[in-house]
Amino acid sequence: MEDFVEIYLKSLQSFCPELKDQELDLFASKLNFLELKKKDIFLESGKVQKMLGFIAKGLVRSFYIDRHGNEITVGFYAEQDYATHYPAFVFQKPSHYTIQCLEPTTFACLSYDDIQSMYQQSHNIEKYGRLVAEEILIRQQERIESFIFQSAEERYLHFIKHHPGIFNRISLSHLCSFLGIERQTLTRIRQKLAHK
Repeated sequence: MEDFVEIYLKSLQSFCPELKDQELDLFASKLNFLELKKKDIFLESGKVQKMLGFIAKGLVRSFYIDRHGNEITVGFYAEQDYATHYPAFVFQKPSHYTIQCLEPTTFACLSYDDIQSMYQQSHNIEKYGRLVAEEILIRQQERIESFIFQSAEERYLHFIKHHPGIFNRISLSHLCSFLGIERQTLTRIRQKLAHK
């Protein structure tokens, strides 16, 4: 697991260079590791998320079930990312989403209580938490605006451009669900782009 600790600490440093060695040591001392298999659930809808999961290795998706019983994918998270429904985590409320592994996944986990305690001990760690929250807010806003301002084709092209590392690791049905389009629509878009 030492390699995964190193991956996690490097990610912290790149995101918040102000973090000092003793602050990184504090993070490392609080980490727990969780290994899940493909199709295992990291967070179940209706449950309170007690651990924030940094993906050291693997891929997960976040989804909810609509009133017709369909799974609607709202996010994909791979290495160097957090698997969380952040607002529910911050307020320790039951999540509306399920987070499921699409591949065998190793999480570096921090408990809610440990994170709150570390915020009290260090302004830099508190700053890191704020930067993570800002990043999540930006992504959520971009997703909302993609449905307002972009066509299905533009959403597809944006996904390919900004997520090249996971494009070939997810199913077309999950991708269609995430993009908010039918499978035949995606087929038409791909055929059209192939002939350009």
